[in-house]
Amino acid sequence: MSGSTPFKMRLVHLDLKGAPPKVSYLSEIFPLFRALGANGLLIEYEDMFPYEGPLRLLRAKYAYSPAEIKEILHLAGLSELEVIPLVQTFGHMEFVLKHAAFAHLREVGPLPCTLNPHEAESLALVGAMIDQVLELHPGAQRLHVGCDEVYYLGEGEASRRWLQQEQNSTGKLCLSHMQAVASHVRARRPGVTPLVWDDMLRELPEDQLAASGVPQLVEPVLWDYTADLDVHGKVLLMQKYQRCGFLRLWAASAFKGATGPSQALPPVEHHLRNHAQWLQVAGSGPTDALQGIILTGWQRYDHFSVLCELLPAGVPSLAACLQLLLRGGFDEDVKAKMENLLGISSLEITDPVREGAGSFPGRSILALVTQVSLHLRSSVDMLLEGNRYVTGWFSPYHRQRKLIHPVMVQHIQPAALRGRGWRCPVQAMQPIVFTPRTAQAGPLSDSRRTR
Repeated sequence: MSGSTPFKMRLVHLDLKGAPPKVSYLSEIFPLFRALGANGLLIEYEDMFPYEGPLRLLRAKYAYSPAEIKEILHLAGLSELEVIPLVQTFGHMEFVLKHAAFAHLREVGPLPCTLNPHEAESLALVGAMIDQVLELHPGAQRLHVGCDEVYYLGEGEASRRWLQQEQNSTGKLCLSHMQAVASHVRARRPGVTPLVWDDMLRELPEDQLAASGVPQLVEPVLWDYTADLDVHGKVLLMQKYQRCGFLRLWAASAFKGATGPSQALPPVEHHLRNHAQWLQVAGSGPTDALQGIILTGWQRYDHFSVLCELLPAGVPSLAACLQLLLRGGFDEDVKAKMENLLGISSLEITDPVREGAGSFPGRSILALVTQVSLHLRSSVDMLLEGNRYVTGWFSPYHRQRKLIHPVMVQHIQPAALRGRGWRCPVQAMQPIVFTPRTAQAGPLSDSRRTR
């Protein structure tokens, strides 16, 4: 099945924060993932994991139950998909540190994004999270421990004092925490290999990386979601990591969730170019260095941001990217095979997928998102901004206070009714199977996430 692809492992990333699918939907989509060329999953639960005991408050209202986690793993096994769970342990800890019970473990008091690595309680906290996740994943061979975008590290009071000591640096601080987390994983489950995102490692000196002991404990995941990534630079980075002692490396691309925090439909051409360039990296880099590639599908840029592309809306993009990786390119024959697997007549690479197409699980959601994004939103905007009766007598001020001159209703209503006349293409389709769950989120944060 793998054909000529240099990526032995091809993992689909399920980012569950904000809109995790029902298990019934996963039962339909997992076989499609496998048919398209995936052989693994990276599942990022965040607050959708059924934490117990003192960690129970981390659960979102609609978190999966232990029985549902077991069923998800069973379904993945039926489709021959290896499951790698992901637990954030350093940066992107908003879903934990937003709670008053853990706020004292923030690196910077007002900011819930980064864990304070100086507190013994911090390691105990992430250790307990890891233990519970591993307990419900008894067959896991790998565990992703995050460690990306550790913003404001070194800016906390304890860190500033620590950095005043000779030979201390933020790099050393970061590596120390990674080493502690990875050692905990290895101690609790010797057969489990920790993975980390690589962005906090890229600029560190080689001698510091080599001396930290981290290369013997973790496998870094080099991530880049751009359509014009620096192939030569990635090859040099791989070579640097190998010189430091990292024997196995991973790549990470994106099939959705990487082109805008409120993006509704994935730009397929962008993601295909990203994957084509990762193929170039794999072909130019050290032989057999890359163990596989993770096709990320971010659901939110961080815990407090709005939703970006829903999983069903990203299926055509995912299908195209998986087929490109599997076949080594994306010519007309590959495109035709992908369209046949999805039951769509034609995939427009340069334009959003049109509504009403496909027989794949979740096509109704895609149709609705397409209708709203391409038609309804523009018609509403036109009505609100281009009608002088609306702008003059039905402004945000009037709508907030529910005030309007009765005469103006006669002028506004006909235009509103004409705008309402759009036809929803899914009315004649089967009932929607995919039902997003609503995640709990705290107040807005100052995030600089670059994904």
